[in-house]
Amino acid sequence: MTVKIPLYGRIDSNNAAELERSIFSQLEGKHAASVILDAEQLRYISSAGLRVLLRVKKTHPDLTITGVSSDVYEILDMTGFTEMMNVEKAYRVVSIEGCEEIGRGANGTIYRIDKDNVVKVYKNADALADIQHEREVAKLALILGIPTAISYDVVKVGNSYGSVFELLNARSFSKILKSDPAKFDWCVSEFVQMLKRIHRTLVPKGKLPDMKEKALDWAMFLKGHLPEQAWNKLYALIDAVPTDDHMIHGDYHTKNLELQNDEVLIIDMDTLSVGHPIFELGSIYNSFVGFSEVDHEVILRFQGFDFETGKRFWRHSLAAYLGTNNELKLREVEDKARIIGYVRLIRRAIRRNGLENEMDRREIEHWTAELLTLLDTVDSLLFSGNEIEVEAIDENLPKVQAFIARHLAENGCPMKARMQIEVAAEEIFVNIAHYAYTPLSGSATVRVEFFENPMSVSITFMDHGIPYDPLAHREPDVALSAAEREIGGLGIFMTKKIMDDVAYEYRNGQNILTLKKNL
Repeated sequence: MTVKIPLYGRIDSNNAAELERSIFSQLEGKHAASVILDAEQLRYISSAGLRVLLRVKKTHPDLTITGVSSDVYEILDMTGFTEMMNVEKAYRVVSIEGCEEIGRGANGTIYRIDKDNVVKVYKNADALADIQHEREVAKLALILGIPTAISYDVVKVGNSYGSVFELLNARSFSKILKSDPAKFDWCVSEFVQMLKRIHRTLVPKGKLPDMKEKALDWAMFLKGHLPEQAWNKLYALIDAVPTDDHMIHGDYHTKNLELQNDEVLIIDMDTLSVGHPIFELGSIYNSFVGFSEVDHEVILRFQGFDFETGKRFWRHSLAAYLGTNNELKLREVEDKARIIGYVRLIRRAIRRNGLENEMDRREIEHWTAELLTLLDTVDSLLFSGNEIEVEAIDENLPKVQAFIARHLAENGCPMKARMQIEVAAEEIFVNIAHYAYTPLSGSATVRVEFFENPMSVSITFMDHGIPYDPLAHREPDVALSAAEREIGGLGIFMTKKIMDDVAYEYRNGQNILTLKKNL
């Protein structure tokens, strides 16, 4: 049983005794009741009033005081009452009437309320727990190095609640793509850089939900909506994806990427989780293509740009993420992402009573047909990315070599070029292992990218070690005799000779050395 009792105006020495009699008369015979004191209309409380609250707490331990103004909360806080009992501050009221919508996700919609601030309004009317969850995971992401905005206030918006974020004059990537098409390639590059940054982030165990478990739940929902054999294969494909403790955003698209004062921020963090990147790619495919495959106007209403732009952005982003323009490779990974995407779309539509109206039914039938076709051809949801990060030690050289060799083989690199690249890669990685962090240790990232027209491959080595440009080092004089020659310097010399281009830059605290070989 819960008893709710309102508090009004002032509680001081003049009326504290009368208030106490009124409260206990309402609680008579209700010793086990939970008590809520509604302080929304309370403007002042003295020590006499505090003593009343304390006596109520002693007789009814399950006591909550709600709607507490800032002034009253300050009194309760300084006297330790916020530690003794559950005290909930009043929430200021914010109106979104006439405000620009800048983002929309599974759990809420983001509006700009002035030039400096936005509010995320949650769909769930009882959203305080959701808000607390998002604030916690956003703080975790920030601690782990992901640039995001942290909510600084909780407000009341209509019948629900919202989180307020400071986003000074920020523009979403969707708005940039719509207003400045010339920045398309820049948006793709920044979009993929942030995505890779998220996917490289290792999350301490248990801090975020596992996306694979969610995906298995999605598949389980479709049991009975798919032929038995197809459903069995779908569930087995998802179940075979290995557990992965790297971060996934879960709702990654251009409305959730903001440019603020030349800094790119990711927002809408309530879907943050861990898992294999295929789950993220499925969600991204939906944002730019899947949702709009039947009704091309969907993406225009949601992102602000047309379906053709969405398809092009998806394909260019996938190519940049995988580090290849090889059409077979792109199609292979896209098909895997589409399986995850269609599962989410079908489940979402059915849960929203989509089988009961013609347009939604057409979409469900389309997505189901596409899913069944893919299940006939796809035997694994796994794919290889184009980056590897390892500790920069000699013992990891075979791992780096195997990673590079696999990508070269997959893209039909000629044997001679493969041998030359292997020699150069060994020289560069060993130099990083020996000198980049001495006497400490650190990691190295190796990226493999393929390009067409002309066909070429680039191998990029990145480390956060001591700034050092190996190309500035004086080359050895190979005409000298053995007695006259200095030891060292041959590795970078050979690398420059056998590669078509070698470039170095120091950017954002990183040494970045890129080897290029024409194929």
